[in-house]
Amino acid sequence: MTKVLGEQVSRPIGADELDVVDGIDMCVQEVVYTTKELNALCPVTGQPDQYELTVTYTPEGRSVESKSLKLYLWSFREQGVYAENLAATIARDIGTALDRVVGVELTQQVRGGLVLRTTACFDRYSPKGY
Repeated sequence: MTKVLGEQVSRPIGADELDVVDGIDMCVQEVVYTTKELNALCPVTGQPDQYELTVTYTPEGRSVESKSLKLYLWSFREQGVYAENLAATIARDIGTALDRVVGVELTQQVRGGLVLRTTACFDRYSPKGY
């Protein structure tokens, strides 16, 4: 059952509303989503942080529907979160929705002369979750 696909939704959504599409051809080896339009707030200063995001997984017949993914990522716009925790949250939420191993690479745009790049991997079958 879809929660967002085919509906007129114009608001951020939570992880529990991510739509997963079944019936993806088993020949598909990898799905990669990228965006340069992920925003969140610095949890200390409240200043906006901008990120480039890459999400990678092997679909094994299932994939996250792109509209719901966009609306999910929108939900971080008003949240104060460190980049490292943001990467882990996204990997965990998508991995849980798909029941798959999911990798996330997150690059924070230049701030104070530094670029921060962090990676996270979620695997629900690993004792540590990664």
